[in-house]
Amino acid sequence: MQKKFSYPVKIDELNQNSYKFILEADSEELQDITEVLQVEAVKFFHGEVFLKFIKRDNLLRVWGNVAATLTIKSVISLENFEQKIETPFELFFDTKATYKDIREMEPNINDEVPDIVENGEINLADICIEQVALKMDDYPRAEGEVFDFAQYAKVEPLEHNNPFAVLKNLKK
Repeated sequence: MQKKFSYPVKIDELNQNSYKFILEADSEELQDITEVLQVEAVKFFHGEVFLKFIKRDNLLRVWGNVAATLTIKSVISLENFEQKIETPFELFFDTKATYKDIREMEPNINDEVPDIVENGEINLADICIEQVALKMDDYPRAEGEVFDFAQYAKVEPLEHNNPFAVLKNLKK
């Protein structure tokens, strides 16, 4: 399946300038994003992405902001509600590294592990969609909705037996 919302950037075509990209999804692309995010609908999707290629270090810095308006089904009421997501992000790509190189790195918890560039390009649309997906709630619910466990479960009071009651019966 050919993705409708796609903004590939070839790394070989970049020089050391800074670049700015505006990603605005049209109605057909919004449907594509809806399928990727597995939500009821995506009504708005906008990304502002900046690139800076640092050739001497083989690093590509990608940063920006993503905004989206989603229609999501609540896990509590099963009613649809609208959620707005706005998130800044910053990523680093190592343009020469392979997955093998990353696995062989000495692990240090304080170091940022850069992402890998596959086939000489990155897809800005995929990066923006991923940032929205990372901000989505795993168990979405409308504002103010609270799950009331007592409403759905029969809770019977526990009898508090004295653990020494058995000993009391032995004494007789």
